[in-house]
Amino acid sequence: MRECILSPSLLSADFGNLRAELIALEKAGLKWVHWDVMDGLFVPNITFGPPVIKALRTASSLFFDVHLMIERPERYIEDFAQAGADLLCVHAESTLHLERTLSAIRDSGMQVGLSLNPGTPLNILEYVLPQLDMVLIMSVNPGFGGQSFIPFCRDKIRDLKKMIQEKNASTLIQVDGGVTLDNARELFTLGADVLVSGSAFFGFPPYDQRHRAFLDAIAGS
Repeated sequence: MRECILSPSLLSADFGNLRAELIALEKAGLKWVHWDVMDGLFVPNITFGPPVIKALRTASSLFFDVHLMIERPERYIEDFAQAGADLLCVHAESTLHLERTLSAIRDSGMQVGLSLNPGTPLNILEYVLPQLDMVLIMSVNPGFGGQSFIPFCRDKIRDLKKMIQEKNASTLIQVDGGVTLDNARELFTLGADVLVSGSAFFGFPPYDQRHRAFLDAIAGS
């Protein structure tokens, strides 16, 4: 049975108590946590950077799934590696020399992720897919939490799953944006391996019960 991973987005957590939030997630049985890094340029908002991640790395053994919504992410690859990121996901739209950036992430010792905005076609993956541990399908336009899922992204997830199978790759599919209990099973069925949920997760404590509710929804029970 294919596993589905839930990666709660700290964008919706209590920024004043991130250490406590990470500890609570781990106690609730989560394995991954999603860091949305924003620079105010690629997206309107500004969140946190390597110093915050580094300060909290010692507080958690969760898998740090770091999503860079920043311009020219190649400038900061080593910084995030040293901060303790396990996987670094950059946007295809944010870097000029895509293959070079992906190779630099791999060389730094992190897993490699590539994110696509809703309107970015899958053909940009044609030659780099074998380099990727994960592709992140943005199912909302990035920069703000609490948005609704964009319907055409269902087809995009399905088509990406087919592409991965045709290339005999082991790349994971992550979906971020408008992920709720109501659509979690459908997204998993379409091909998603990792679901990012922000407000639909953190807004409904306690976290162990919310985690179980997501797992039950995915399983259809």
